[in-house]
Amino acid sequence: MHRGYPLDLFMAQCYGNASDPGKGRQMPVHYGCKDLHFVTISSPLATQIPQAVGSAYAIKRENGNRIVICYFGEGAASEGDAHAGFNFAATLECPIIFFCRNNGYAISTPTSEQYRGDGIAARGPGYGIHSIRVDGNDVFAVYNATKEARRRAVAENQPFLIEAMTYRIGHHSTSDDSSAYRSVDEVNYWDKQDHPISRLRHYMVGRGWWDEEQEKIWRKKSRKRVMEAFEEAERKLKPQPQLLFSDVYTETPWHIRKQQESLERHLKQYGEHYPLDLYEK
Repeated sequence: MHRGYPLDLFMAQCYGNASDPGKGRQMPVHYGCKDLHFVTISSPLATQIPQAVGSAYAIKRENGNRIVICYFGEGAASEGDAHAGFNFAATLECPIIFFCRNNGYAISTPTSEQYRGDGIAARGPGYGIHSIRVDGNDVFAVYNATKEARRRAVAENQPFLIEAMTYRIGHHSTSDDSSAYRSVDEVNYWDKQDHPISRLRHYMVGRGWWDEEQEKIWRKKSRKRVMEAFEEAERKLKPQPQLLFSDVYTETPWHIRKQQESLERHLKQYGEHYPLDLYEK
């Protein structure tokens, strides 16, 4: 998985069970890992942008040979936090890559209703940020642009902005019905003609690095692994309810202790009405 993040922890996070490093306190697929140096995904739009700049500034101050890369969509770029983050990164000369995935829609709002300028990359020069727009469905274009931006960010202590042009084939979420604001033909075009995974597969097949038989074996093996991880995650207990109050303060404030005691009294009195047997003691 991403940066070596194991499949079993990914599933644990989706189920919010006792093995979840986030202890069940995040939305599904909002995984993060301190040991592997990536922060949990943020659902509120653009909050991660100024936070990422702060991290990059800290790295600069400690003279670390590292950078921060911050991912967001073109919808998040419409938020005020994006402006603040871009400006701070430029003026403080922070080693950071802003990676904007422009997939055409901010949930249901098309780009034509989000901005009148030339996309997101065009905003970079206004802040004094080196910017580039790439074909986000071309794995090699994305890789090479990111690699060069990282090299220069480390060497020059400068922010970089990459806008990857792509398309969101699926719905925004399980509560979203994208057929209400775009046509099936539009989705089918991108799915069949310009899908990044299909393009990479055709490239590999054309060079003899991949074939139908390998594809069949890989799919079967991968599906087996995923289903086994699903079943294992389903079997595990949920984290203990008391963890609702931990990992925020070094010393728990009085009002949080009061809430915790109130919960404990409530569960002691009405515990039979809750599925407490599904939670760790």
